[in-house]
Amino acid sequence: MSLAARLLTLADRVREPRTVYAHCDIPCGIYDPEQARIEAESCYKIIQKYHDSDDPVFRDRCLLVKEDRAGLAKEHLYTLWSDHFKPPHVEQFPNVHDTFWQATKQCSQVKRSVELEDAQKLLDLIDEIDDMWKKTGGLESTRVAGRPGN
Repeated sequence: MSLAARLLTLADRVREPRTVYAHCDIPCGIYDPEQARIEAESCYKIIQKYHDSDDPVFRDRCLLVKEDRAGLAKEHLYTLWSDHFKPPHVEQFPNVHDTFWQATKQCSQVKRSVELEDAQKLLDLIDEIDDMWKKTGGLESTRVAGRPGN
C-alpha cells in the first residue's frame, strides 16, 4: 500500500468520509437552458396566481413553491454555466460569465419577491443565455434529438 493510500485510510479512521452529490454521477453532456426557463416560467405564473388570490393558505403555498422553483432554476443555470460553457465560448461571448452571474442573482431576487417584473427579468436573462447556448452549438451538441417542436 502506498504512503498516500495509508494516509487516506488513516484520515478515514479519524473522520468518516462524507457523501458528496453532483448534478449527475456521469457527465451526460445534456445541457439546455430550457430546464431553467421552465422553472422561471413557473415562478412567473405562480406570482400571477399569488396576486389573483385572496386565500392566505393558497398564497403561502404559492410562496413556498415559487421559492423552490427559483432555486431549481438557479441550480440548472449553475450546471449549464460550469459544465457546458468552455474557454472558447468565453472568447466567443466575453459577457457569458456576467450574464450567468446576473441570472443566478436574479433567481435569488425572484425567490424573495412577488413582483412580476423580477420574474420577467429572469426570463429575459435566460433568453440571452439560450441565445449564447444555441450559437455555441448547444442544440446540436448537447441534445439527443433537439428540442421538442423544433
